[in-house]
Amino acid sequence: MSDSAPSAAAARSQQEAEIVAALGERPVVLIGMMGAGKSTVGRRLALRLGLPFLDADTEIEQAAAMTIPEIFETHGEPHFRDGEARVIARLLDGGAKILATGGGAFMREETRARIRDKAISMWLEAEADVILRRVKRRADRPLLQTADPAGTIARLIGERYPVYRGADLTIASRDVPHEKIVDECVAALHDYLCSAPAPTLSETP
Repeated sequence: MSDSAPSAAAARSQQEAEIVAALGERPVVLIGMMGAGKSTVGRRLALRLGLPFLDADTEIEQAAAMTIPEIFETHGEPHFRDGEARVIARLLDGGAKILATGGGAFMREETRARIRDKAISMWLEAEADVILRRVKRRADRPLLQTADPAGTIARLIGERYPVYRGADLTIASRDVPHEKIVDECVAALHDYLCSAPAPTLSETP
């Protein structure tokens, strides 16, 4: 094994330690459309940083003792969104973690405000064809139970992406190995949290 491999691993470990120190008690909140990879990437990112991983949708289902499709069918989307906001507000407390949220969560102003105040937000941005390819075989996506899933995705992208652009960080979610996306998440977090700002003209000698 070359000397470069251990040194690269040590540098990466140092980078990750610096991110965790800079986060303090703040979670990293992953936002984006269904199928963007929030849960998959989130679990791997949490493992890389040595932080807990939580999925807001899973927490909602546990709190309601119902699946999300059942909540939609029984109580409707407004009821689900109210519960989602309460669960996310609770999950934002309790220290640093990686938190994956549902696609509509960031659309609620009070949730955006809480995330802005208490966390670092990261948008996993995926193209429509990537999303459709990933979710078309899933039966647990209530908003896609329509005659035209592609049209629904296009409509949701039009509604949501302008709001998602308010996230602190944006990572392109695409069909590459998950570890590459995680590497990009780590690099973006380190740049955002740990890189010293460039000196202003008044500060230069």
